[in-house]
Amino acid sequence: MNETATDTMTDNTIDITKLSADDVMRYLEANPNFLTKHPQACDLLTPPKTHDGKKIKDFQSYMIERLKSDKDDALKTTKEVVSTVRNNMNNQARIHRAILKLLEANSFETFVQAITMDIAAILDVDITVLLVESNGTDIPHIHTNGVRVVPQGTIDHWLNKKTALLESDIQGVEAVFGGGATLVRSQALVRVDISMDTPPALLAFGSRDPFLFEDGQATEQINFLARVTERLFRLWLDIPV
Repeated sequence: MNETATDTMTDNTIDITKLSADDVMRYLEANPNFLTKHPQACDLLTPPKTHDGKKIKDFQSYMIERLKSDKDDALKTTKEVVSTVRNNMNNQARIHRAILKLLEANSFETFVQAITMDIAAILDVDITVLLVESNGTDIPHIHTNGVRVVPQGTIDHWLNKKTALLESDIQGVEAVFGGGATLVRSQALVRVDISMDTPPALLAFGSRDPFLFEDGQATEQINFLARVTERLFRLWLDIPV
């Protein structure tokens, strides 16, 4: 008996009185996925309540086990969603505290210090670096301690036209993190465009956790931090947009 063929038959074309239990068993043996494709058939059957010493499957036990499995899957999914939401909220709170720290700076030097030192602890990363490309026209105070200068075109090359790049399970690059590169196993690089008249800049966050930053993670929060940093730079250096 072919399942596809019987699916298209109507009650008028099948004389069920001529079907024997052996016919049904042979059909089910030939179509072991029948209940998977037609789960509604379970509602039409009266499952055995005991095994009675025979190799008979207890459908009630099967259905209970399936419900338990579905419940476990649902609980696992729920826990994962809750964990993700909690992590996002924690990260958002850290970004907000980092921004407040930047706003508290009372000089350009303390502003840069907040970027390169203070917010690393707030964001729970091991190192934060501000990089600026050199194009022959440095912005004022570019040699402030904590700011690294890289050759022109470097940032575009690293980011490959992206505004942010997250990488996991890497070895830190000295050109980005200097002497702290040996600690870095994952990184987040986010572009900072101060103005049309200043060279591109980059905020780099490095962590010794190989999977703190991973490709595919959301970047809205670190991009927001970068946008705030851009505006504060323009205010401190009195640079137009």
